[in-house]
Parts: sequence; structure tokens; C-alpha cells
Amino acid sequence: MMPSETNQVRPLHDLHPSPSDMLAEVTEGLSSHPKTLPCKYFYDARGSALFDQICEVEEYYPTRTEISILRQHATEISQAIGPDALVVEPGSGNSRKVRLLLEALKSPAGYVPLDISGDHLVEAADKLARDYTHLPIWPVCADFNQSIAVPQEASDAGRRLLFFPGSTIGNFDEKDRRALLERFAQLCRPHGGQLLIGIDLIKDTKRLEQAYDDKRGVTAAFNGNLLTHINRALDGNFIVDQFTHRALFNRAHSRIEMHLVSEIDQTVEIRGQRFAFKAGETIQTENSYKFSIEGFAENASHAGWRFERSWSDSENLFGLMLFSAERP
Repeated sequence: MMPSETNQVRPLHDLHPSPSDMLAEVTEGLSSHPKTLPCKYFYDARGSALFDQICEVEEYYPTRTEISILRQHATEISQAIGPDALVVEPGSGNSRKVRLLLEALKSPAGYVPLDISGDHLVEAADKLARDYTHLPIWPVCADFNQSIAVPQEASDAGRRLLFFPGSTIGNFDEKDRRALLERFAQLCRPHGGQLLIGIDLIKDTKRLEQAYDDKRGVTAAFNGNLLTHINRALDGNFIVDQFTHRALFNRAHSRIEMHLVSEIDQTVEIRGQRFAFKAGETIQTENSYKFSIEGFAENASHAGWRFERSWSDSENLFGLMLFSAERP
């Protein structure tokens, strides 16, 4: 769809977590044993840009594989979804993949990109508006880990299709995954709706670990930038070079784990609170669970979703799954 006139992006709805919320979550994570940090704070402006770079590295297969699935099966996906859907994308990032979906869908009613990185969100929404001149766009800066709502002016735009690509669902453990899927289902009520979601499929350990520890070091920089973000937002004094990136596959839990490893004994201060690290101690920054189609379908059914169908690539690296929201 080529531009023929200027599309006015609707005003940004800014529901970004406050610094006090971030401080509470960071403090809780660094006070726990083992230490953790919320992976949602990867995504400041630089973190979002680094993640875009990760999606282009040779070892990181999920993005290019999911894009190929979207391209290959666009007509089938569009027919299964139907016309006049309001597309809501939690964790929209650069909105690259949704373009393939919007091109395939018949008369989409609008698009609600929702992301925690406000600057990145506005830039992506503006670019999209230039190419989709008749598509209403309502950007929302928010943490989709909290309660989710579309802007009031978009609420009557049409039945809802939640688009959640990239296997972001893999960042949630079983309890939090179910809670998120329940919030997604609630967003589709009372009129019903659908969920098109990407999942990373179980595969050999070497390929998984290389995808999260690329030879160019982009993922390592992305992981370390989490500490830089905390320093800037919360007046921390992490020395980033004194932590190294580690990624490993935990087969017992079917998940990739990303850690930052303290190279020395050290103490870090954040807003007057001190956190001691021993040499070799880690901060677990992300989990990325891997699934089977059957296992995830059963998991989602407990959160109010009825499995419709799935699409995958020839190597079964990645899957796109379509669900319908059950009536309450």
C-alpha cells in the first residue's frame, strides 16, 4: 500500500511505568537469590535498536523464519482471520512483521501498537502511517505485563485480533504465561476475537545457544545495556564491563537462560541501596521457553483460548498459531 496522502497518527497514550515502579522491581530482583532483573527493561531506545540488530544476525533464526512463514501463508492466515479486524500488537517494537499481516488482511479496522519504549514506538508508528494512509493508528506506550486496554476512540473500531509474534510469550514462566494469555482473552471480550502468536519450537541445544550468543556480540551488548538503562534511569553505578554475557539451554525447563556474570567481587549502589556480588555470581535477565505445537495449544486452552490452526517452516524451527477467544 503506497502513500497517497498523510495519515495522522493518533496521540500517544503514555502509560509507561513510573521510575518508582521500576525501582521497586529492580530492587526486588537484585535482593532475591539468585538475582534477577525484569527483561522488559531491556527496551529503552538503545535496547530496542540493539534488538532490531539481533534480528538480523546470522545465528538468530526466529525473526527471518517467522517472516518467511507470514509471507508463505499470508493468504491462508488472512482467510482464517477474516475482514474488519482491529489489530492490537503488544510489544510492537519496530512494527516490521505487522506490515506483512496488514498487507494480507482484508480491510483492517485499525492498528494499536503497544510498546514500553515510547520513542521507538512513535518512530515506528510514524513510518507506518506514511505507508498506510487510510489505516487509523493508535500508539500506546505501556507495559503489557499490566492490565491492557485499547484507547477509548479505538474501542469500537472492530473485533480484535491480537498479534503477538517473535515468541515473546517464551519470556514468561507457566504461571505468568497463563496470566498474560488470560489478559489477552479479556481484551477480546465480550464480542470475541483472535490471537495470532509466534512460538519458538524445541530443537537441538547448539542451535538454540548460538541464537542467543552470536559471534558479533550483539546479544551480549543488548544484555549489558540493561545495566546501562538502570544506571541512567535509577542513578545506578553498575560498571558494565565488569559483567559478561552468558546464554545456556536449561533442558529440564525447556528454556534458554540469559545471565550477566559478575567477573569480580563488587558492590553496586542504586538510589542509596547497596547490592553485593561475588565473583561468578549471576543476574538472570531473561528466560526464553521453547514449546511444541501440541503443548502450547493445551497451555493456552486453560487461559480461555481455542486452538484453530498453525503454520510452520520446513525445518520446524518456529510456529505461528491462531486461537479464538472462548466466550466467558
